[in-house]
Amino acid sequence: MNWESYLKSYQSYLKIERGLSKNTIDNYTFDIERLCLFLSQNSISVSPITINEESLQQFIYAVSKEVNPRSQARIISGLKSFFSYLIFEDFRNDNPLELIESPKTGRKLPDTLAVEEIDAIISAIDLSSNEGERNRALLETMYGCGLRVSELVALKISDLFFDEGFIKITGKGNKQRFVPIGDLTQKYIEIYKNNVRTHLTIQKGFDDTLFLNRRGKQLTRAMIFTIIKDLTVKINLNKKISPHTFRHSFATHLLENGADLRSIQLMLGHESITTTEIYVHLDRKFLTEVINAYHPRK
Repeated sequence: MNWESYLKSYQSYLKIERGLSKNTIDNYTFDIERLCLFLSQNSISVSPITINEESLQQFIYAVSKEVNPRSQARIISGLKSFFSYLIFEDFRNDNPLELIESPKTGRKLPDTLAVEEIDAIISAIDLSSNEGERNRALLETMYGCGLRVSELVALKISDLFFDEGFIKITGKGNKQRFVPIGDLTQKYIEIYKNNVRTHLTIQKGFDDTLFLNRRGKQLTRAMIFTIIKDLTVKINLNKKISPHTFRHSFATHLLENGADLRSIQLMLGHESITTTEIYVHLDRKFLTEVINAYHPRK
C-alpha cells in the first residue's frame, strides 16, 4: 500500500474505533499530508513502513523553521499517533518517532474577557435586524454555557431541554454532555427561535439546526469568527479574541466566583481535569482568597 492507502485506513480507525470528530481527523490527516509533501519535494522515496527516524528528523527540522514550538509539538504528536496505529495493525514493529522529543512549549494561559467587555460586545449588536437577534442569542449561548464554536453551530432544537434547565451538547469524539443553561440565555434563544427563525426558508437537512444563516443553512465556524471580529472593531476593543475566548471567560468567571474545578470540568467537557486546571493559573488573587477563607491557619 502507498501513503494514501494507509492514510485512508488510519482515518477509518480514528472515526470508527476511536470515535473522533471530523475536525480532529482532518487535523491528524493534515500532519501526514504535510509529511508526504515534504518527502515528495525532497525526492525521498519511502513508504509508511520503510520511513526511518532520519527522514522524520529532516522533516521536523524543516517544519521547525515554519511553525512555532506549540504547532511543532502538535505535528510530532499527530505523527506518533499514526505510527502507533501502524504498530497496532502489525504493519510496523517500531515507532520511528519514539526517540524524537517534542519542543518544550510551556503552558499557554487562555485569553479572557472581563464581564464588562462581554456586555459591551453583546450590547453593540444591532437588534433591528434579524441577524442581530440571532447573534445575541448565539453569543449569549456560547458565553452562558461555555461552548466550543463547533458545538455552538451544531446545536439542535431537539438538544434544548429548557424545562429541565439543560442543553445537550455533542463535543469532541462525539461525547455527549448536559450543560446547565440560565434563564436569560433561554429567553434570548426563544426570542430568536420564535420571532426570527420561524420566518426563514429552511433548507432540507437543517430543520433541527438552531442557528441558521439567512439562506436557511447551518452557520459556519468562520461566520462566528467574523461576527465577533466585527463587534470588537465596533466597540474599539483592542484585544485579539476568538469564539474560544468566550469559553475561556465562562470558565474563568465561574472559578473567580467560587465554582469548583470538577464542576467546571464537567460543563466544559474536558476529559481530564488537568486541562481544566489551567484556569487556576489565571487569577492568583483567587487562590489567596481560597486560603484566607478555608485554611485553619489563615
